[in-house]
Amino acid sequence: MSALIYAVVGLLHSVITLYVWIVIIASILSFVQLDPRNPIVEILHRLTQPVFIFVRQKMPFVVVSGMDLSPLVIILGLNFFDTFMMHSLT
Repeated sequence: MSALIYAVVGLLHSVITLYVWIVIIASILSFVQLDPRNPIVEILHRLTQPVFIFVRQKMPFVVVSGMDLSPLVIILGLNFFDTFMMHSLT
């Protein structure tokens, strides 16, 4: 049973790391005017915007003078959860 738990936690760690990179890429691309009909831009938008909107609704103070800090909040939250999950096994 222990090997199964380690495998699931390892998989969750990989998914969290992948999503953190998706958030970083989407944040960087938000500074550039891209074609919204581009398939890559559409996929990034669909993967990140619901979470960005949720964070902005629950924490309206993350938008500071026009600068959206919700990606930073998401990355910090995911890293906290990932670290907590990895250390709870040891």
